[in-house]
Amino acid sequence: MRHEILSQGQFALLKLELEPGDRVKAESGAMVSMSPTLELNGTTDGGIMRGLGRMLSGESFFFQEVTASRGSGVLTLASKTIGDVRAVHLDGSYSLLVQKDGFLAATSGIEVSTKMQNLSRGIFSGEGFFVVEISGRGTVYLSSFGSVHEVSLGHGEEIIIDNGHLVAWPAYMSYQIEKSSRGWVSSFKSGELLVCRFRGPGTVLIQSHNPGGFGNWLRRFLPKSSN
Repeated sequence: MRHEILSQGQFALLKLELEPGDRVKAESGAMVSMSPTLELNGTTDGGIMRGLGRMLSGESFFFQEVTASRGSGVLTLASKTIGDVRAVHLDGSYSLLVQKDGFLAATSGIEVSTKMQNLSRGIFSGEGFFVVEISGRGTVYLSSFGSVHEVSLGHGEEIIIDNGHLVAWPAYMSYQIEKSSRGWVSSFKSGELLVCRFRGPGTVLIQSHNPGGFGNWLRRFLPKSSN
């Protein structure tokens, strides 16, 4: 299946060219346009329990499923956030962990489920106790808030990333949650508080903007209730 990312960077639109019989699943509400030869349906993709698991990780209960049932056609998709789209091919040898709202779409052969984090990561990572886990063989399309950048680490190399800037990382990578500074007071004053320390090998996808930080900035300009 051919794909093209239009307006890549801040306002990306994903264009997919489906051949007869091709099937794509996408987050609920992602469809922008499609050829009349394509058929759109809602699905839980795995049943009620898997749908509930996705809700716990911050994703939608339902997926959109688009099938080229009446011939080839073109499908365009966009995420709810203002940002980029990145295609990642999975060969089945590892799974990908994805932050909330990071899943946009996937080809057939890709499974979207949830994974429970340990206690410390669940409380302090900002992602909660469940994260999205993507596995199988095929292509997954990830969305971000702002542009997407790759951070590739060699064996033993480390990098510290603010939690709010994470998009996705391979499940085999070692990472831990820690204070941004030596002390809690200093960490709080820095505006970062908690960060993730990743160790290679592996590639982490990060986003240029922090949704939480943007939300805090936007609230400054919203009218306050008089009640």
